[in-house]
Amino acid sequence: MDNSGKEKEAIQLMADADKKVKSSGSFLGGMFGGGSHKVEEACEMYCRAANMFKMAKNWSAAGGAFCKAARLHMQLQNKHDCATSFIDAGNAYKKSDPNEAIKCLNAAIDIYTDMGRFTIAAKHHISIAEIYESELVDIEKAIAHYEQAADYYKGEESNSSANKCLLKVGAYCAQLEQYQKSIEIFEQVGANTMDNPLLKYSAKEYFFKASLCHFIVDELNAKIAVEKYEEMFPAFSDSRECKLLKKLLEAHEEQNSEAFTEAVKEFDSISRLDQWHTTLLLRIKKTIQGDEGDLK
Repeated sequence: MDNSGKEKEAIQLMADADKKVKSSGSFLGGMFGGGSHKVEEACEMYCRAANMFKMAKNWSAAGGAFCKAARLHMQLQNKHDCATSFIDAGNAYKKSDPNEAIKCLNAAIDIYTDMGRFTIAAKHHISIAEIYESELVDIEKAIAHYEQAADYYKGEESNSSANKCLLKVGAYCAQLEQYQKSIEIFEQVGANTMDNPLLKYSAKEYFFKASLCHFIVDELNAKIAVEKYEEMFPAFSDSRECKLLKKLLEAHEEQNSEAFTEAVKEFDSISRLDQWHTTLLLRIKKTIQGDEGDLK
């Protein structure tokens, strides 16, 4: 479907809205002469234009139009509508300009936190984190936004949502070799979930991840950690993850890279190891003397 006509219509609508804003006069003076009514009309026109730009897939123009609407809503003290327009702008800019999208989402977050709406602010921090992950590939900044989201969720007692964000932080910190921070997060989430009947099955996975981070730092630390997790969470002892860790510790102690690889392959044949686990296991394996660094 050809939407080029929609784009022309949107451009005209933007021009008409701009005129309406100018004719409303100085804002304070206009408040007593129908100026605010004109500003409200202009707001609506900018939003309609933005939606036409979206139909024409002109994402930057759509983002710009929503931003104009947001600023007018702010003038009119319509905080909720202002934040909504900034979110709409951010969603449009996601498709064309990630940095502009982040600016708009941050503007909305400032309004939501000011209104005490921390759950929705957390949700948009996750959106920003995802842009840093996939579009801008800035993992440090993604981590910061996931941490902020987790803090807001915790404050609102949304512990399950907070844990999801923290697990992202833990995984990324391990990739960046910030192992101590990863260990603390995986242990904390493991301890939070092991007493929950619905979530306790996942606890063994978090203790496994914490153990791998310990292992890279120091073999003895890993041994002590595994014993601690078995004591804290007896179900961990019977898990395949715990049995694998014990085999890996033994192979590492004997500096036997073949036994290490065999243990990993055996585990992987039943429970597929993802890229994150494989990366960490390779880092551990490379600490075995004379190892060529391959898990195949």
